Amino acid sequence: MQNFKDLKVWEKAHHFTLKVYEVSRAFPKEEVYGLTSQLKRAASSIPSNIAEGCGKNSQNDFAHYLNIALGSANESEYFLILAKDLKYLELPAFEILSSAINEIKAMLISLITKVRSKTKV
Repeated sequence: MQNFKDLKVWEKAHHFTLKVYEVSRAFPKEEVYGLTSQLKRAASSIPSNIAEGCGKNSQNDFAHYLNIALGSANESEYFLILAKDLKYLELPAFEILSSAINEIKAMLISLITKVRSKTKV
């Protein structure tokens, strides 16, 4: 068990989520229960699953929650593309968020690989 706040990937995912909440305020009101809600849910699922996984007692459980976080990162990436294509998200904001989510995904993949290698010893 480890403190999730010590993980750089959790910190980056948390800041990504804060930025998603910030930019999604400008989305159309009719999307409040649609795209806005889905994007915020997917984004917040990344750091929350990292945190939950840190509270588990086994490396296998931790890796499982990191995989869920990775799935949520992919889902978030799609919703960002959709928001950009619908013209809800301007290109500069999209590029910043897209870069951040790709970095988070790479960090998650690396951490999953590291955690899984510990279970095979």
